[in-house]
Amino acid sequence: MDAPLHIASFIVHARPEQLDAVLANLRLLDDLDVYQHSPQGKAVVVIEAVDEKLILQRIDQVNALPGVLNAALIYHECLTSEGAAR
Repeated sequence: MDAPLHIASFIVHARPEQLDAVLANLRLLDDLDVYQHSPQGKAVVVIEAVDEKLILQRIDQVNALPGVLNAALIYHECLTSEGAAR
């Protein structure tokens, strides 16, 4: 691995009545995976990126989706070519 790999997860809190639409919009973003969601409007999303700026851009983009109340970073790890996390 030449470039660092950033792995991050965040919680998306959406209006429960708009959750299906929010999930559909999240699945349109190539670098995001929705791992879990609840009928109460919460979803766990994971992203892998070579640049932490992309992670922050995606969080801003998700926050701007219709029906999203908040997207908050809950985990971030950077893997380097040496195999150690930073």
